[in-house]
Formats: sequence, C-alpha cells, structure tokens
Amino acid sequence: MSKQGVQNGKETATDKPKKHWSLGLLKSMKDPKSIYKETKKVVVIKDKYPKAKVHYLVLPRDEISSIYKLNKDHVDLLEEFGKIFEEIQTDHSNLMLCSGFHAVPSMQRLHMHIISKDMISSCLKTKIHWNSFTTKFFLPYRDVFKKLKEDGYIDKISPEAHKKFMSTPLKCNQCDFEPKNMPQLKQHLLTHCDE
Repeated sequence: MSKQGVQNGKETATDKPKKHWSLGLLKSMKDPKSIYKETKKVVVIKDKYPKAKVHYLVLPRDEISSIYKLNKDHVDLLEEFGKIFEEIQTDHSNLMLCSGFHAVPSMQRLHMHIISKDMISSCLKTKIHWNSFTTKFFLPYRDVFKKLKEDGYIDKISPEAHKKFMSTPLKCNQCDFEPKNMPQLKQHLLTHCDE
C-alpha cells in the first residue's frame, strides 16, 4: 500500500525519496542545456560547479560506475574519450587543458574531467577542490588509458594516499608560489591570466 498524505482535504502521494546528489550526472546527461558535445558512445556536459574557465565532464552512455569497473573491453571507449579531449582542446585553443580522472570520484558514474589550467572560478573554494586537480589524486587520461590497455584494470589508491593528497600544502600549478591560504592562491592565479 502506498503512503498517502492529506493536503487541503485532498489525498496526495507522499514525496518520492530524493536521489542522492552523487547520482546527479545522469540527469545532466539528459539535459540539453548541460550538453556540450555528444557521440554514439559518450556525452560531454558542462560541469555544474566548474573549477576553472573551462570545465567539462566526459561520460559514457553505457552505465559504468567508475574507472575501477573498466577492463580491456573498454579500451575503445577510453580511446573515444581521448579523441573528444583533442576536439575540445581545438575548440579552446587559447587555453591549456588537462584531462583526467579523480582517484576517488565523488559522483557515481564514470567521468573524465577536461579542465583548463587557469583554475579561475568562483566555485573553486577549498583546498580539497584545489588538490583534487593539482596532485596525484588527479589521474591523467594518458596514464589511465595506457594502464587499461596494458593491464586491463586500474589500481585503486589507498585511503592513506587519498588523505595525503588532500592534505598536500597549497602550491600554484603554474609556478613555485606557495600561498598561505585559498584566497591568496586565487589572487595569485589572476596574475597568470595577464601573462
């Protein structure tokens, strides 16, 4: 029997359980306003909370939860990710882009980040945001592709390594500057935009 509520004298179905935020990529993949590019195998969406001037997510149409579910059958899919990255780099030839995967993804669907090196964004707020793209926590696409092609799987990082990467002291990704805090880093990053 479904639960019912009463509102203004009328029976109503109670609220449906809300889906966890980590499942939100699927909804964005279906939203025409979010889609930047698509092929038969992949959909590229704009990151809802971009951490740089350019920030896209490349997702497979097939349901794959993370890089740790990939095997040799997925080499062609990852090759497609690489081609998409090259196309997007051409689209944004005025910026230097990076592509890669978070070692411990927060969202429950395989996705590759394509992000510009400037890291200029109002959504870049915390040390964890910064370190998730500027330490070895960010697994470069070419390394993941090579590992998958050669070994057929991707190694998980240990909880200790995860903790270490997230607590790494702040350091500019474009020079040797070591800021004391995020506001100082963000101010410093603007100096690289003038170069």
